[in-house]
Amino acid sequence: MAAAACVPVRVCHQEIVKFDLEIKAAVQDIRDCPGPLSALTELNAAVKEKFRHLRGRIQELEQMAKEQDKESEKQALLREVENHKKQMLSNQTAWRKANLACKIAIDNSEKDQLLQGRDSLRQRKTTKESLAESASNITESLMGISRMMSQQVQQSEETVQTLVKLFCTRMKLLSCPQKLWWHSLVLIHVKLEETSMESLSQNSYIASVWGSIHLLYVTLA
Repeated sequence: MAAAACVPVRVCHQEIVKFDLEIKAAVQDIRDCPGPLSALTELNAAVKEKFRHLRGRIQELEQMAKEQDKESEKQALLREVENHKKQMLSNQTAWRKANLACKIAIDNSEKDQLLQGRDSLRQRKTTKESLAESASNITESLMGISRMMSQQVQQSEETVQTLVKLFCTRMKLLSCPQKLWWHSLVLIHVKLEETSMESLSQNSYIASVWGSIHLLYVTLA
């Protein structure tokens, strides 16, 4: 082979090797791609372009082989062409497998994110239900306390009203000795003192009655 003829063949060999290495590196990038699908699409577009250049260089080398004058040189170059074609097919197989593995990984990742989103939504829903239940329990407890306080005030009011009626009844008994009337007043005053002052303070009517009886008792004592 003439020296002038060797130069194009050598350059073509170098470019074939360069594209082969670049394709192998790009296939590894696809295998390691975490997603999304748009990133995978960009990597595949770059690999496809490199395959196009590689295929063109292999065809050029095959054409040069056919143009060789010596049969031995021709056959040697054709064997190299076949090796490069086999290597290119191997790279294409690796490329397809890398794409498949990458798509499966992306699908699994999207499913995991979807499940995590559902778990988070379910947890927020449970938290809201728990808060609503707690609020309902608190409201029910407050209503119970309110009813109990109302009952206590009502009972205190009824007790005072009973004592006042008793006092008024005995006041009407003018024919009774003064000692009996005074004994009734003392009895009512003692009973009122036994009543919860906190309950009396919650009702202005009860407080007014208590003040009047207490003043009468102090005046007459």
